[in-house]
Amino acid sequence: MTVTWEELGWERLAEGVGRVRLPVWDCTAGLVVGAGAALLVDPGASLAEGARLRAQARELAGGRVTLLALTHPHFDHVLGAAAFPDAEVFAAEGSSAVYDDDRERAELRADAVHHGLDERAADEAAAALVRPGHEVSDRLALTLEGGRDVLLVNVGPGHTAYDLAVVVPGDRPVVFCGDLVEESGEPQAGPDAVPSGWPAALDRLLELGGEDALYVPGHGAVVDAAFVRAQRDALAARFGVSR
Repeated sequence: MTVTWEELGWERLAEGVGRVRLPVWDCTAGLVVGAGAALLVDPGASLAEGARLRAQARELAGGRVTLLALTHPHFDHVLGAAAFPDAEVFAAEGSSAVYDDDRERAELRADAVHHGLDERAADEAAAALVRPGHEVSDRLALTLEGGRDVLLVNVGPGHTAYDLAVVVPGDRPVVFCGDLVEESGEPQAGPDAVPSGWPAALDRLLELGGEDALYVPGHGAVVDAAFVRAQRDALAARFGVSR
């Protein structure tokens, strides 16, 4: 018997494409299903959360996650990555500066604990943190088994210096935005944000998806192009970026 997206608590966005809103931090994980294999967008905030996503993805895809896309190097979006040891890992160009640096890894761990992750879980995930094997400088087209196309695009800087979007073409494209777009609260600009580039990053998202796309934020409900434009304008005003 084939399990449905809804039975596992996921939201189906298109044929073979879905997302789940993870507990605690309302972080999005996305899944694009090929023929017996899949691409996962962001692996959760801990190894345990990553393992749960791995099991659910196997049920939904009928096979394992072979590709893993990291939208940006924040703890709630990357610390589950080591739960996918067989997956090829993709991230924006330059992000290995975070994953390879002991101080940066310690900051990821500290941020996770600060936001409520158990210290032991944070230690374990930070120690096992996966270095991306592929860095995307501009655009990278991938084809999953069965002919499913996916486009990875380096759209930053904005929320961080290393923002990667995942675009699934179709009659109604699906754009996984990472935390460049947030719906459940005001977009968070930490010390690693690049506010001057953020509105332009949202312009790039809109160019990729177009007017009819589904835009999947890093936190919150799926939104439309009008929401992304409004958030772009609000960020430009907030950060004093001229349009």
